[in-house]
Amino acid sequence: MNFAFDFMGRRKIFFVVSLLIILAGLVSLAVNGLNFGIDFTGGTRMLIRMPGAFTTAEIREVLAGVEATDATGRTVTLDNSFIQTVDDNNEVIIRSVPLTEDEREAVIAAISQRWTGFTNDNLLQVENVGPVVGGELLRNALLALLIASAGIIAYISYRFEFRYAMAALAALFFDAFVVIMAFSIFRVELNSPFVAAILTIVGYSINDTIVVFDRIRENVRYEGDRHLADTVNLSIRQTLVRSMNTSVTTLLVVGSLLFLGGDTIRPFALPLFIGIISGTYSSIFVASPIWYNWRSWGRTRKARA
Repeated sequence: MNFAFDFMGRRKIFFVVSLLIILAGLVSLAVNGLNFGIDFTGGTRMLIRMPGAFTTAEIREVLAGVEATDATGRTVTLDNSFIQTVDDNNEVIIRSVPLTEDEREAVIAAISQRWTGFTNDNLLQVENVGPVVGGELLRNALLALLIASAGIIAYISYRFEFRYAMAALAALFFDAFVVIMAFSIFRVELNSPFVAAILTIVGYSINDTIVVFDRIRENVRYEGDRHLADTVNLSIRQTLVRSMNTSVTTLLVVGSLLFLGGDTIRPFALPLFIGIISGTYSSIFVASPIWYNWRSWGRTRKARA
């Protein structure tokens, strides 16, 4: 793509934009936190088809009359449960503390008193996850991310150099943080598909970054460091069409899964959709400027020495 946009000359603008995104995410995490699903926290998740019109406030009012025992042994009412409507299918998701079979029957009985025609057949799905399983899932997810990061650093350091590896890793962490920030802002529930999506995003984003870095490395070999900013700009322009085409075509597929795939695939497709956009941005406006600054700083220090 032959247009004279000075990516490196405007890198400070993109650094500020990236920092503002990170700051917004930190504020959201501090205020909203993360909406961990039962895969992480443990509990009972019920998918219910309602026999008639309803509101979440009405369901919460009904659940206020149902008691259950939480993980600490305290008796609580279920009106503080997480309640979410599902599209226009007259379905609702109720996520609560772990419920016994008797307590689930009490929930069904309370709802059937409020909405006539409600039977056990309206209870479409029940999931029970213990907190031990949720904690193990979280540990395994973090371990997988650390192993992937270590492997990326080792591979890129071997094939390129250490500065490339660290710049690519910074872009990956940025992508992961953007997805987490979006889930925090919109209060989307985090469950095991989110972990799989994050690891997929890491693989996709690093591939995009490697393409840009490979072009930078080849051009630096011929041009040297004399006009480093121009070399990096040229490398980004040479790979920009490829990056955009790959991202757009991938987004078309993931977008179809997100908007047409239904509730089962949506928890996996949503972070992928966000991560692909972020990965394209970070490869150009995060990883490349970080590498350029590091390389320029090293060159300046070497000249002074």
